[in-house]
Amino acid sequence: MRFNKLDLNLLVALDMLLSEASISRAAEQLHMSQPAMSNALSRLRTYFEDELLVQVGRRMELTPRAEMLKDAVRDVLVRIDSSITAQPEFVPATSNREFRIFVSDFTLSTLMPYVLARAYAQGPRIRFSLLPQVEEPTRSLERAEVDMLVMPSNFCTPEHPTENLFSERFQCLVWEQSPLAHGALSVDRYLAAGHVEMRPPAINASSLEAQLFTREGLSRRVDVTCFSFASAPALIVGTDRIATVHGRLAKQATARYPVVIREAPLELPPMNQVLQWHCYRTNDPGIAWLRGIFHSAVLDMDRKIADN
Repeated sequence: MRFNKLDLNLLVALDMLLSEASISRAAEQLHMSQPAMSNALSRLRTYFEDELLVQVGRRMELTPRAEMLKDAVRDVLVRIDSSITAQPEFVPATSNREFRIFVSDFTLSTLMPYVLARAYAQGPRIRFSLLPQVEEPTRSLERAEVDMLVMPSNFCTPEHPTENLFSERFQCLVWEQSPLAHGALSVDRYLAAGHVEMRPPAINASSLEAQLFTREGLSRRVDVTCFSFASAPALIVGTDRIATVHGRLAKQATARYPVVIREAPLELPPMNQVLQWHCYRTNDPGIAWLRGIFHSAVLDMDRKIADN
């Protein structure tokens, strides 16, 4: 099929070539031979009157024209895919669909066990791929590489719909035998102490907690950095350090480690945790079902925390 003399079958090849910036990897992803992919690139170059991919040293790079085409081509394919693959209904009990979701390890350790239990009760064959959040998770959403994001609202893009899941405040954890576990935890005492800070593994990324301190113009002595929210509470045991963590994670940590919760002496704005999905998939019944599962799971999580 052709549109404006372009063989539309080539759009899929073009999308993969621009994404992988490699003829061999694009061919592998589409289960094509390398000569067939090279032929597709040659036809695309002729149509667009542009090299699209050029050899620079040992790797290939996109031309300026290719960079302009990259997101536009992916958007067209996502729109087509969401239209032709949409099912009129979603039946969890018989589905083996896989949902790909970006989550932080905070969400992974607090909310996701309740999501998976709820989902399993309704659809035991439904699969989940829980992926670490990358430097630009919204770009992966734009490209439909994931079905859903679970993250703070201020990291979301306004281009796609969101739903609030819960609000989370920050609390301090200290080792139960530390002097910091006793007496008033003043601002001066808090800032003078050593701190354990979680820093996301993405390059040049910082945690929401660290961003809040920067915005308030505050500085603290960071003795230990780690890449996991869930590990931070364990890293203060046996020390006089403080970990400033999400409240639900702090509550969970007191059941696992010899730590106590202290209220933060600073006014730290709460974190609003949200769901975000691609606007083209708002009417996808599977996505709608999963959104409901998440909201029910939040209630399960908070009931469990209240009981403890």
